[in-house]
Amino acid sequence: MAGRASTGDVSNLETPIHRLRPKTLLGWLVHLLFKVLHRFRAYGATDLDAPGPVLLIPNHVSWLDFLMLGVCLKEDWRFVTSAITAETSWLHRRIMKSRRTFPVDTSSPYAVKHIAEFLKKGGRLVLFAEGRISTTGSLMKLYEGTGFLLLKTQAKVITCYLRGANRSPWAGQSGWKRWFNPVSVHFSRLTTPPQPSHPSNAERRRQLTIWLRDLMVDQQFQVESQFGPRSVFDAIVENRYLHPGREALADMTMSTLSYRKVLAGTEILARQWNRHLPDQSRPIGVLLPNVNACPITVLSLWGIGQIPALLNYTSGMAVLLSCCRLARIETIITSRRFLERAKLDLSALEEAGIKLLYLEEIRAEIRPIDRLRILLTQILRKPFQEHPVDREATAVILFTSGSEGIPKGVELTHANLISNVQQMLSVIDVTDHDRAFNALPLFHSFGLTIGTLLPLVRGVFMILYPSPLHYRMVPALVYDQNCTIVFGTNTFLNGYARKAHRYDFQSVRYLFAGAEKTQASTFKTWAEKFGIRVLEGYGATECSPCISVNTRLEVEVGSAGRLLPGIRTRFEPVPGVEQGGRLFVSGPNIMKGYLNSEANESFLALKGWYDTGDIADIDDEGFVHILGRLKRFAKVSGEMVSLTAVEDALAGQFQHFGLRSEVAILTEPDPQRGERLIAVANHPRITLESIRDLMLTHGLPNLSIPRELRVVREIPKLGSGKTDYGTLQTTLDQRNEVPH
Repeated sequence: MAGRASTGDVSNLETPIHRLRPKTLLGWLVHLLFKVLHRFRAYGATDLDAPGPVLLIPNHVSWLDFLMLGVCLKEDWRFVTSAITAETSWLHRRIMKSRRTFPVDTSSPYAVKHIAEFLKKGGRLVLFAEGRISTTGSLMKLYEGTGFLLLKTQAKVITCYLRGANRSPWAGQSGWKRWFNPVSVHFSRLTTPPQPSHPSNAERRRQLTIWLRDLMVDQQFQVESQFGPRSVFDAIVENRYLHPGREALADMTMSTLSYRKVLAGTEILARQWNRHLPDQSRPIGVLLPNVNACPITVLSLWGIGQIPALLNYTSGMAVLLSCCRLARIETIITSRRFLERAKLDLSALEEAGIKLLYLEEIRAEIRPIDRLRILLTQILRKPFQEHPVDREATAVILFTSGSEGIPKGVELTHANLISNVQQMLSVIDVTDHDRAFNALPLFHSFGLTIGTLLPLVRGVFMILYPSPLHYRMVPALVYDQNCTIVFGTNTFLNGYARKAHRYDFQSVRYLFAGAEKTQASTFKTWAEKFGIRVLEGYGATECSPCISVNTRLEVEVGSAGRLLPGIRTRFEPVPGVEQGGRLFVSGPNIMKGYLNSEANESFLALKGWYDTGDIADIDDEGFVHILGRLKRFAKVSGEMVSLTAVEDALAGQFQHFGLRSEVAILTEPDPQRGERLIAVANHPRITLESIRDLMLTHGLPNLSIPRELRVVREIPKLGSGKTDYGTLQTTLDQRNEVPH
């Protein structure tokens, strides 16, 4: 198995069942009730008349799922029910032991056998493979008995996604519910399960269960993409209508904004931009920290059809200026207070002809009566949006981290952003009660899309914090605010682990790590000290950013997780690399293009595919393993050596010398061996002999052992926490190192 299964032909998603014809008076009444209460509609009935054996597998989110499905199916379809649950009350017996049900004793080992016998006779069954109603609204685990049925009966499969039923009053999840919530039922085409070749029946059964779950996850993503919000802006507007008073945002001042206030602030700023940005056709630079004003500024620019370009204020003035020139930025929105605290001097930008707009001055122009008027009109009419969002238009410009060169400008569309959010929400079980904490800067795609936009779209309260480097404050705030979702990188997570109390992260359900390789020592530290499993993901700015992720349900430590739904992969062989190859990906989250002309020509030539530049492999379970950057491989004596693997072996091994003792690996030309490895350490007590001993302990070959050690005062980092190899190489070239 590689990656996720795909529903293949989903052309019937848009085909509604116009004429449902229940055969009984009760069926007509139930259908009418659902039409009145939930504007009930069904889609994709193309294959519901297919002869058996057929299994219909829906998600299970409410007590009335079987009635919603029942009005769409003919009389010979039967629902698998629990004979034990049917004895709970008279009503349960009346419903669950009718002629439309197939009761089984779920405590008996022969239950699945009886179902299999019915299917082999050409039966058509509806089976809730989760075995229970979802408590989160998301797809839960599937019992492997379903895989057994597919293996033994050769039954065809139709999957079904019940959209909106999780918000009905009869849903099993906690959180907000409402009467008259729209509900729709979406059926897939008839699908033939694969035939696993594994010799073990147990393994084949398990693989079929995984295949089925992938099918259901992919269908959920396809349906939400088709029927859900068309953009992030639309999703936030929808949340404002559903629960206007619900808390949406807070920052380090603990100034909390509801969805109504978020959109009111968006409208207030948007009207100011109409005055200060007349006929502005170029991207608008945004240079702000993680405070409430930053996402609201981005939303306000979207509201008037402008393109925000989020600038990295940690990159240095030369890089900042080159990014502005690349994006043709003439105006930057920033804050005087922020510039003073961060000690940033933007005089070079002003000298280059770039206009600076300060939020403090913009706010001073807003009259109290204007604030009150907009707050009142938010209740009475649709939120202000001067230009309808074009999904294929550029939504934001981000700049790559530049860990190995000059940053590239990346254009992400509105479709890219909302697709990546929906991909993530298809595989993780976020609830209404979750509280997200994001200290990752919004100029980084991980901090923007996953750390900020995902909570706003899902309706999860989010706290923004201006710096991930405050290793004492971040754990204290996570503890104080009972945050359940935290985002970080390997570097930042190590910093928090050193300073945090063992109880600081007691409320955390999800700890997502990305942007750089998460080291084995980091997994171990968080598991042993806090009892938390770090869930590593993989992505790139060009992919909005997430490509794969580990979840609480599907996790393999050391991998980058399984591919998100809707993403395809292909590999190109790399000489000298036996396992895996150069990874290319495609999907709805792949960028529109680069601002850099040469890089953009190369991207467009791939016709929808993105070259990650990484050497990767996908195992039999579908988990992605990143072996290293192609640029982070050295060819030593004709063999390919992963510099990332060497750094992983040394990570965390020298902490006894100092809390921040680390080793980075670079290369230099070697006339005899092609290239040789150079170890760069930031502590004088680290020796080449100790590095060699550790390498041999980890079983790495002699070719992977560095031949030289150099010591620097500090190993430079980027704003995302990644090692800045370009600056490090420049430091060595300038002979600022201390030979050891």
